[in-house]
Amino acid sequence: MARQIDGILFDLGDTLLEFGQVDVPSLFEAGAKLAYEYLRKLGKKLPPFPKYHRQQLWAVRWNYFKSRLTNREFNSLDLIGRLSKRMGHGLNHDHVLELAWLWYEPLSRSACVEPGLRTTLETLRDMGMKLGLISNTFIPGQVLDRHLAAAGLLDLLSVRIYSCDVVYRKPHRRIFELALKQANLSASKTIFVGDSPQADITGANRAGMISVLKSPKNPAGTGISTPAHRIDRISQLVEIVENYNAPADKSPRD
Repeated sequence: MARQIDGILFDLGDTLLEFGQVDVPSLFEAGAKLAYEYLRKLGKKLPPFPKYHRQQLWAVRWNYFKSRLTNREFNSLDLIGRLSKRMGHGLNHDHVLELAWLWYEPLSRSACVEPGLRTTLETLRDMGMKLGLISNTFIPGQVLDRHLAAAGLLDLLSVRIYSCDVVYRKPHRRIFELALKQANLSASKTIFVGDSPQADITGANRAGMISVLKSPKNPAGTGISTPAHRIDRISQLVEIVENYNAPADKSPRD
């Protein structure tokens, strides 16, 4: 008997938004320049740019290292707020959020989406699928939502769980459970799609979901469990869902 699928949850980076190979140090420096110029226009007292850049870079690296050591995510919005307060800038929430966007904006420009992605997601939605995402990220959810809106995808993803908001990181079972609860989905009737064998496939399998590995652009490591399906494009999910949801008296396609 075919298993009925009610929802699909996605990883974000290199699954829905494709970044490929990026020069992280250069992008970080570009973001630092945008943030520095924004603060300068606000009339804030600043050290020379090289010192400002080093201070920000060290803080991010330290928090990133600590988060990997503890397997608990940090939120760069909190970090930016603390650093700005330490510099005596007295920024409000909107200022801090704009700074967070400016730090991320150079990376956002390097992203692209699969041709026809919105049409595919609309097709899946019209098939009755609840759609959402689970992302390991220290980038604030508000910033990533802004990027998704610019890419024309935000309105199709009603559930969005970012590790920086919930502390847990994939493959921790808890982050998957939080997304399933928010979407009102059962694990056995939900597909999870991601490009990381360890974080996405191992995590989804542990949570009891149907795992789908999207061919990674930058393969890194292997998971400890096998995906139920493998795809090269998100559009291939339509056939997978059709096969699962085919009437019992019809044989699913190969």
